[in-house]
Amino acid sequence: MKFGIVPINIGVASAEQMITIAQTAEDSGFESVWTFEHVIVPVDYQSKYPYAASGKMGAAPETPFVDPLIALTAIAARTKTIRLATGVNIVAQTNPLLLAKQAASLDFVSNGRFMLGAGIGWLREEFAAMGVPFERRGARFDDYMVAMKKVWSGEVVEHDSEFLNWHGFKSHPLPIQRPGVPIIMGGRAGKIYQRIAKHGDGWFIPGAGADDLPPMLAELRAACEAEGRNYDDIELTTMWNPKGGEDSLQALADLGIDRVVTMLGGDLDAIKALAEAHIK
Repeated sequence: MKFGIVPINIGVASAEQMITIAQTAEDSGFESVWTFEHVIVPVDYQSKYPYAASGKMGAAPETPFVDPLIALTAIAARTKTIRLATGVNIVAQTNPLLLAKQAASLDFVSNGRFMLGAGIGWLREEFAAMGVPFERRGARFDDYMVAMKKVWSGEVVEHDSEFLNWHGFKSHPLPIQRPGVPIIMGGRAGKIYQRIAKHGDGWFIPGAGADDLPPMLAELRAACEAEGRNYDDIELTTMWNPKGGEDSLQALADLGIDRVVTMLGGDLDAIKALAEAHIK
């Protein structure tokens, strides 16, 4: 079982605090650190956050959300082995060519440690602030997944679609990891299973415990079979609360979960204690 910490970029008081958390995790044997992304937190919003009964995310508008790619670049410069992941970036509201360039560059400067967690997004008010249509974000996301992989291919990019018109260029550096940065799909609604099967190297499963997972994993397996993908090639990541103890961890392992990520905040003692109990 691999262990990660999430989020590394929210609520931190300084860059040095964020880097110290990551270094402590690396020294303690954690495999990865993960970010969350919101460019803005509206003072009020009607959109429903899908992973809490309240419909609200647990962050006030004043909460620092350090940009994930900048946060992970700073961490990359001060660490050596820990993997760096977004959990997740909202791909449907960004410029996919710029994101492909940034992802390749982060993989380059980290010597192949980056994983791009990719999501569609739920916060209509954020899309409006970004000047991007909320409608058809799923179709746009699917198109961006195909197009970004072309940027990482090293070949001349040709991609003409409803959303993009790319012709006759290359973008270097290429990602260290080949054929490109691993894409970890995030979410658990809509066409998530088909999207993982078509475009994903892994799945970041939010807000699901061991009891919830069997039917979800069965749907993913069916989608992989329909797409001609090997289900076992999909790396599975989910949240885990250490209060559940070793039994809850074993239950996830028995289901085939490859990685658990835990919300430990900036508590360095808790990071070391979890590692002592479950990693080392």
